[in-house]
Amino acid sequence: MNLRLQPCRVSIASLVVCVSIQAAAQTVAFLSDTQAPMWVEKLVLKSNNNVAATGLVFRDILDQRPASLFILGDVVKAGYKTKTWQNIDRYLDSCRKAGIKVSALLGNHDVMTRQRKGEAQFQRRFPDHNRTGFYVVVDSVAVLFLNSNFSKMSSGDIQAQQSWYIKTLKAMESDNGVLATIVSCHHAPYTNSKIVGSSKNVQKYFVPGYLASLKARLFITGHSHNFEWFKKDGKDFLVIGGGGGLRQPLTTKEDRLEDAAAEYKPQFHYVRMQRFPDQLRFTSRYLKPDFSGFADGVSFTVAY
Repeated sequence: MNLRLQPCRVSIASLVVCVSIQAAAQTVAFLSDTQAPMWVEKLVLKSNNNVAATGLVFRDILDQRPASLFILGDVVKAGYKTKTWQNIDRYLDSCRKAGIKVSALLGNHDVMTRQRKGEAQFQRRFPDHNRTGFYVVVDSVAVLFLNSNFSKMSSGDIQAQQSWYIKTLKAMESDNGVLATIVSCHHAPYTNSKIVGSSKNVQKYFVPGYLASLKARLFITGHSHNFEWFKKDGKDFLVIGGGGGLRQPLTTKEDRLEDAAAEYKPQFHYVRMQRFPDQLRFTSRYLKPDFSGFADGVSFTVAY
């Protein structure tokens, strides 16, 4: 699969990676929370061959052969430890040898304990990453990657990213080479997870720009280890934390958020995106409970 780097039409002082994909290569995969369970997590949450499941997820992605793979944070359980990257390094190497371009954004596990070392480990594996925002254009679809680890960022970094984010959204609106925009970060603005909860900072900093952008068609995150689908002001918010982390319980209280995928809760999953002339189709690929293989689950489309 041929990937050809091209200069972007949008001139913004930030890291920009634009990828032109041949017409036949119109599939992208989104994956999140591939970290192996930590021992302390196992004290409160049930494990289920999680490490093996992550390997099977990557195997299915290789079989599907998307043009690009986007990982939405918590790639490993402790980013600063080299040994926690061993399995992921093999998977990343296999993807890249197969011609699949891989990009990723930082999750909380990737920067925990020793932030600088964690970010250095991350940057070596994902050189197109920028900790205060970057984007990738694949087949006329722009995917914006944002850092939602606000507690690990200075006020200057937060402001710099916010300025970049708003300017980039506006630039995409006037770029005829971009048909649609997808916004992504690690922490979910909306989730029914009892463990992590909805991120107020993501709601404050990222959601308004997404809702205001005419071309922005999906807001996709991880962090909650579930598949969740919310609709706000006519737009879609997807949570896909099924890359291998321990399953998190969801609240059953009456004030829980309305989930359009309330009956679809696979433990291990990722999302495939396909571009058609007038719409994007998003399909969840899930690992069957008996680990016998993958199947298509919830699917929906959004128009340009």
